[in-house]
Amino acid sequence: MQLNHLINVTYQQTLNYLFERLPMFQRIGAAAYKADLRNTLQLMEVLNQPHHQFKSIHVAGTNGKGSSSHMLASVLQAAGYKTGLYTSPHMVDFRERIKINGEMIPKKYVVDFVAKHQSAFEKIEPSFFEWTVGLAFNYFKDQKVDIAIIEVGLGGRLDSTNVITPEISLITNISFDHMNLLGNTLQAIAAEKAGIVKTNIPVVISQTQKEIKSVFIEKAKHGNASICFADQTYKLKTTYLKQRRRVVELTKAGKLVKYSLDLTGTYQITNLLGVLQTIELLNKKGFTVTAKQLKRGLGSVCVSTNFTGRWQTLSKKPLIIADTGHNEDGIKQVIKNIKQIPFKQLHMVIGMVNDKDVSTVLNLLPKKAKYYFVKASIPRALDAVELQQKASEFKLKGISYADVKSGVEAAVVNAGKNDLVFVGGSTFVVADALTQKQFSKN
Repeated sequence: MQLNHLINVTYQQTLNYLFERLPMFQRIGAAAYKADLRNTLQLMEVLNQPHHQFKSIHVAGTNGKGSSSHMLASVLQAAGYKTGLYTSPHMVDFRERIKINGEMIPKKYVVDFVAKHQSAFEKIEPSFFEWTVGLAFNYFKDQKVDIAIIEVGLGGRLDSTNVITPEISLITNISFDHMNLLGNTLQAIAAEKAGIVKTNIPVVISQTQKEIKSVFIEKAKHGNASICFADQTYKLKTTYLKQRRRVVELTKAGKLVKYSLDLTGTYQITNLLGVLQTIELLNKKGFTVTAKQLKRGLGSVCVSTNFTGRWQTLSKKPLIIADTGHNEDGIKQVIKNIKQIPFKQLHMVIGMVNDKDVSTVLNLLPKKAKYYFVKASIPRALDAVELQQKASEFKLKGISYADVKSGVEAAVVNAGKNDLVFVGGSTFVVADALTQKQFSKN
């Protein structure tokens, strides 16, 4: 379908073209992954090098990069900067991937961009993600953003976003995920993430992990890049929940600072440290973010950036919480959060994708919960019956459902007023839950 030959092309026709005709990791997995930057560099040439025409912060990591990206965007917005934000995947609307000051890219811009560049792009044969990177970078250039927060899609070294030269590189956390593409050891995965480190560009590491610390130090040294580990600068004194907010008290050089976050998961503490260190470095590069603006931005991430899916309360009666954690480290954090909530019975609506380490995750899940095994609405989703069978090997008992909606509805029917319903196991399970009418505006 040649969109540029159609009159009055609709937004839906454009999306159909992007989703159905182009390789898309979200749908088909590893086959869509392009292990080099040649396509992206060719796209940038067609677009007259938009990635060189705005300032940026590049964010990589196994877990926490999405939350950290949204935190940074919220803080910079609070400081009065016109702030671009590029993240993936989206939950409900494709345009969630590309925002400026929390507002999604207009449908008309998407339609016009694809129609204008379709012929030239098709000669390059870009993946869905490469198309989207081109769209985002061109939009940020056209809108003259003061700065853009660019989240890595997968890995770092060979990710399509890695054509930018940022003000600062931020790496959040390294855990086991996408081993078929990034390697089977933490060291190998860390080396791929460290690929975003650029010559003479400062790099911040949110979390010191002893077994891979040297990987980052060596990479930074090789590129003459300054490096700092945020958890060595900021020390956690205490954290607690108060009025559905995460209060974090830290010390820096003996001085106490307190932040009240609207992102309430315990794992946000590590993300917070990396964000604080990044903003501190950014202030040394000509930006101005005051302590008051910093606190305001950190306290309003969900509102100012329209961020969803991270320890998000979908309903209070019964209490339904969703989280996108899906790998070993992510699930450990989910369980840590669950243990902080009082409940009579735990109901787990769980679905996974078929290219993940399912056994490792299932082995971590609580045995006493009631399970509702579901299949998300993407081709990569693991069949719910197969998931139920695998789960039974780990003494997890429950019933399989054809889709997320059915599983959530069954859990809600079975849940008592003092019970907790958790929805997760995959980003795409949470995305399907968020499309349900009763949750769409929560």
